[in-house]
Amino acid sequence: MRHVIFGGDGFVGRHLAPKLIADGEEVIVADIVKSDLPHYRKAAFVQCDVTDPTSVAKVGIRADDMVYNLSAKMLSPIQVRAKRHDFFWPVNVHGTENIVAAMDKAGAPKLVHFTTDMIYGHTVTYPMTEEHPVSPLGEYGWSKLKTEELAADWRKRGMSISLFRPRLIIGPGRLGILEKLFKLIDWNLPVPMIGSGKNPYQFISVFDCAEAARLAWKAGVPNEAYNLGSLNPPPVRKLLGDLVKHAGSKSILVPTPGWAVKKTLDLLDLLNMPIMDPEQYLIADEECVLDVSKGERQLGWIPHYRDEDMLIAAYKEYRAKKDGHAVAANHVPAE
Repeated sequence: MRHVIFGGDGFVGRHLAPKLIADGEEVIVADIVKSDLPHYRKAAFVQCDVTDPTSVAKVGIRADDMVYNLSAKMLSPIQVRAKRHDFFWPVNVHGTENIVAAMDKAGAPKLVHFTTDMIYGHTVTYPMTEEHPVSPLGEYGWSKLKTEELAADWRKRGMSISLFRPRLIIGPGRLGILEKLFKLIDWNLPVPMIGSGKNPYQFISVFDCAEAARLAWKAGVPNEAYNLGSLNPPPVRKLLGDLVKHAGSKSILVPTPGWAVKKTLDLLDLLNMPIMDPEQYLIADEECVLDVSKGERQLGWIPHYRDEDMLIAAYKEYRAKKDGHAVAANHVPAE
């Protein structure tokens, strides 16, 4: 079978492609750029801009292809309020529309598509199952929810679409917002927490995400949505405390009144000087933990990486880059 991975040169795709190749499958990576990745010795590359229907059509989807949509604009780099819609929607929404339309024209019915846990918004029930109410807090979450609504429409027309809703994905080559945290720790500065730090914080490894996508294909692409997150996430205070200890830093963790910090960040956002996206800080002190048991029951998927280990691995990668050393991507679950 051919596997066509849109956004396959990106974060999750560069780990999914080697998995499929190891299974003896034919892999086509469709993306804007081609990196110097070893799996291209066995995988084909097609340059593709998902926002352009003509470009998507040139990928040449076939009726029996297994398709993955991993193309997306993420919350990093932070965008000012006025630019968020135009930043997220062309790729996240219109790109998905173009991919599914090309699949329909080719008669290809099977799609694995990544959205986000940020479609849920504020915590209503704990832990969050896939049936949790959806109410996104910003343009990123709304753009991803729109693609889930699109998937629901195409399922009615006979497509099989598996949806994945990951927490913050971390792994080699992508530090994102964690870089700001690591700088504070490196400089022995206080590390403010939004709230008391008693609430848990949940990551998901890029390796576990890639395996979930592979298992969805193996399971016949169920018409279901699946949460992706770690097991037993620790409190923020322990997570950060372990990192400070590992780094040998003199940083101290500073609890703050969550409401006051959020109001301050809201003001900075209104002044077009955002430090974090509202979708990140508005839920930072809530009990946002995804129930991932459905993936185990239906796909046999179990996350293997612990939050503490992922964060420390990310810090090691950050330090290695600062010191001018390369880190083996297949060994490090960093963000």
